[in-house]
Amino acid sequence: MSGAPRALDLAVIVVYLVAVTLWGAWLGRGQTGGRDYFLGRRSLPWGAVMLSVVATETSTLTFLSIPGVAYLGGLGFLQLTFGYLIGRIGVAAALLPAYYRGELATAYQLLESRFGLGARRFTSGIFMVTRLLADSVRLFATAIPLALVTGWPYPVSIAVIGVLTVVYTYLGGIKAVIWVDAVQMGLYLVGAVAAAVALQNLVPGGWAAVFSAAGEAGKLALFDFSLDASVPYTFWAGLFGGAFLSAASHGTDQLIVQRLLTCKDLRASQRALVASGVAVIVQFALFLGLGLGLWMLYGGQTFDRADEIFAKFIVEELPPGLTGLLVAGIFAAAMSSLSSSINSLASASAYDFWAPARGKAADDAATLRVGKAFTLVWSTLLVAGALMFIPLSRGTTAVEVALGIASLVYGGLLGAFALALFVPAARGRDAVVAITAGVLAMVALWIFGRAHVAWPWYVFIGTLLTFGIGRISAAIGGRR
Repeated sequence: MSGAPRALDLAVIVVYLVAVTLWGAWLGRGQTGGRDYFLGRRSLPWGAVMLSVVATETSTLTFLSIPGVAYLGGLGFLQLTFGYLIGRIGVAAALLPAYYRGELATAYQLLESRFGLGARRFTSGIFMVTRLLADSVRLFATAIPLALVTGWPYPVSIAVIGVLTVVYTYLGGIKAVIWVDAVQMGLYLVGAVAAAVALQNLVPGGWAAVFSAAGEAGKLALFDFSLDASVPYTFWAGLFGGAFLSAASHGTDQLIVQRLLTCKDLRASQRALVASGVAVIVQFALFLGLGLGLWMLYGGQTFDRADEIFAKFIVEELPPGLTGLLVAGIFAAAMSSLSSSINSLASASAYDFWAPARGKAADDAATLRVGKAFTLVWSTLLVAGALMFIPLSRGTTAVEVALGIASLVYGGLLGAFALALFVPAARGRDAVVAITAGVLAMVALWIFGRAHVAWPWYVFIGTLLTFGIGRISAAIGGRR
């Protein structure tokens, strides 16, 4: 890339990111307490929340990694999204009513009402560790296009994104995060459509040739009814694994639950959640299709990192200015996603740990001050985690790494919520024992058995183990 086009792209990126940061800060004006900062006064429209949920769970990883998944394989990943919709419907029916009955600030307050403060802190701590690891991967993935455009090494790119995210998150609060998410989702979908148009012109024969060649190579096969648990993308893994993964991520993960709690009432929250499942199916289909186009364009060329494939296309094949806008959209979407992660981590720290320990649960102004301090702490930890991921990132896609990390513990969390709802005899000790056993079992499975059991099954297996162990523990305790 010559100097002038690169300068134009950098100018577009800088202007865009500064504008987004300033807008986010302006949207966060007038905050007086923790409920404003973390819950947006429970007044946000369900449509904006729906877009924010989709952008948060899929933004950077979808944009960069999902095309790489199709490039290396095919459309099989789409099978998971059908399970995602089923899982969301289950959460809307079973968990959201419980959250709205209690006027809760975090997902883990529901467990406190059943099992006590210890269980609340234990599950919140699991969420924090998991979110830190998974979103460190997200931050690293976002640094890829910045490094390609600027020539900066990955550590510098990660640091730049991290600093911008700190400013945006510290000033904006959840209201700014959600509204910016909604706008950024539109931007990166426009970018995906622009990339599809470019591929039509760059590939001889256009998309007709792409689908013809992909069909001959077996890359268009959508459903795989194999019963082999070692295959990650099958109909059964999508149906059961995808449903349980979505139920856990959208029903027990504070990152998503916090957004759903910003809606004005239960019905609005349910609409936002179920509609996000439909939007995710469409979005994944679009980005998987781009992966097929890139496979045709590059002739199946091997790359060091699958996440670099689409980024390379954006930087090298799109015209100047459009490249900068698309890369800016990736950054902005990632900043929205990361800022919401930081905000959810800070809210869990403030509400689940600090406020109960200090007896400040009713002090909304103090919660705001402490929450902003936790924002700075978690931002620093996320940047450090992204730097650690650099040497581990070869030979896989970031989306599969992030989902794999989360899947190790999601089963324990979802199993605990199932105990709270469906096993009246279960107590705090039973929940902690069950979660611990379930998570350790999944870590052992990942270490010793991942060649035989693919990651989409982890949440399904972990949930059944946790729920079963909890019921046994409750029955033994009841006899005693």
